Amino acid sequence: MLDLRPVGYVVGLLVAVLGVAMILPMLVDIAEGRGHWMVFAESCLVTTLAGGMIALACANGPREGLTIQQTFLLTSGVWLMLPVFGAIPFMLGETGADFTDAFFEAMSGLTTTGSTVLSGLDTMPKGLLLWRGILQWLGGVGIIVVAMVFLPELKVGGMQIFKSEGFDTFGKILPRAGQIATQISVIYLWLTVACALSYLAVGMDVFDATVHAFTTIATGGFANYDASFGAFAGPAEYVASVFMIFAALPFVRYVQLLNGNAMALHRDPQVRGFLITVLVLVAVAFFLLSQVLSQSWEQSFREALFNIVSIVTGTGYASVDYMQWGSFAVALFFFIGLIGGCAGSTACSIKIFRYQLLFASIRSQLQLIRSPHGIFTPRYDGRPVGPDVLGSVMSFFMFFVVTLGLVAVALSLTGLDFITSVSGAAAALANIGPGLGEIIGPAGNFSSLNDTAKWILSIAMLLGRLELLAVYVILTVKFWRA
Repeated sequence: MLDLRPVGYVVGLLVAVLGVAMILPMLVDIAEGRGHWMVFAESCLVTTLAGGMIALACANGPREGLTIQQTFLLTSGVWLMLPVFGAIPFMLGETGADFTDAFFEAMSGLTTTGSTVLSGLDTMPKGLLLWRGILQWLGGVGIIVVAMVFLPELKVGGMQIFKSEGFDTFGKILPRAGQIATQISVIYLWLTVACALSYLAVGMDVFDATVHAFTTIATGGFANYDASFGAFAGPAEYVASVFMIFAALPFVRYVQLLNGNAMALHRDPQVRGFLITVLVLVAVAFFLLSQVLSQSWEQSFREALFNIVSIVTGTGYASVDYMQWGSFAVALFFFIGLIGGCAGSTACSIKIFRYQLLFASIRSQLQLIRSPHGIFTPRYDGRPVGPDVLGSVMSFFMFFVVTLGLVAVALSLTGLDFITSVSGAAAALANIGPGLGEIIGPAGNFSSLNDTAKWILSIAMLLGRLELLAVYVILTVKFWRA
C-alpha cells in the first residue's frame, strides 16, 4: 500500500514555511500603520500550526528516499496545498475576495502565472502587495528545484535529457534536493538583490523595487499597480528586460559558472536558441511598431523589447496595450507565449529545448525519406537522443495541444467569447499571465469571469506549471495499483 507519510511530512513543512513567510508582510503592514497587520498575524498562525501538525502527524514515516509514486504525489501536492493556505490573506484582507478569487490569485502567484482578479492595486495595503510578490518569488525558486530534481527523474516531457547534468537523485531525492536547492537559492537570491538595486538606480522606491524584483526574477509578473509596468515607462523597462532574460536561462549553468566553467552558458544550445529567438522577435516587433505608431525609435525599441521578452518568458508584465498594435501583433503575441524560456529556469510554457528536439526529429525524418537505407539519429548538444526522450517530448506536445483545446472549450461553455476562451486557456496553461481581448488582455484582468471559469483556469495553471504529465499520471488507475 502506498505510504503517504513522507509526502505529508514534506508538504507540512513547506506549508509551515509559507506561514513563517507571512511575518514579512505583517511587519510591512505594521510600518504602514493601516491596521491591516492582524490579517497576516492570523493567517500566519493558522498556516504555521496547520503545516506543523501535518508534518508532526507524518513524522514517523520512512525518510531514506521517495518512490516514484510518492514523488509524483509530492510534486502535485505541494502546488495544490500551498495555494490553499496562500489564499487566506486575500480572504481576510481588504480585497474582500471569496475563496474562489483568493485561490485563483494564490495559484496564479505560486505558479508564477501572473493573472490577477484584483483591482485597485494602487491603494491596496502594502502587506498584500508584498505577499503577492512573495508568493511568486517562492514559486519561482520552487519550480527550478522541481525542474532540476524531480522532473528529470520522473521522465516528464523529455526532461530526462537533463538527468546527466550532475543531479543523480533516484532514491536520494530529499537530501539531494536540499543540496541543489541551496546552490540555486543563493544564485536566485543574488539575482533578486541585483534586480532590486537596479530598479532603485532607475528611480523606483524601495518597496516597488523589492516587490518587482521578486516578480521579475520569478518571471511572475504581479505588479503593484493596475497599469502593470506601465507605471514605470522608461529605463525601468530595460532593467526588467535584462533580468527577465537572466531568469529565463537555466540556473544549473549559473551553478557551473560559479564552479569555474566559464563557457557553461555559451555552450548550452538552449541558451543560444532562446537568445536568438528573442532577438528575432524583438526585431520583428520593432519593425511593426515603427510602421504602426508615430513615436521615436527608442520608444518603439523599448516597448518592443520589454513586451516581447515579458511574454516569451511568461512573465506577463505589460507596459502598453499591445492589442492596439494591430491584428498581426495580436497573433504574434499569442504564439510567442507558447515558446517559453529554458528548462531549469523560472520561465514557463513549452520551453525552447522541446522545440529544438522536435526540429531535430523532423530533420532526421526528412533525411530518412531522402535516403531510406540510411541511419539518422536526432542529436541534441552533440549527443544522440534516445527514443524515450523523443517519445516523451512528442507526448508532451500532444497533451499540451489537446489540453489547450479542452480548456478553451470548457471556458467557452461558461459563456466566454472565442478570443477570451482560447487566449485564456493559453495564458493559464502556459503560465503567461494576461490573455487577449478587452476582458483579459493587457489592459484588463480576470475579475469579471464567473467562478466556473476561474476554477478551470486555476486547474490549467497547475497543469501547465507541473508540465501536464506529472499531474495526469496521478489520475490513472495503474498509478494507484503500482
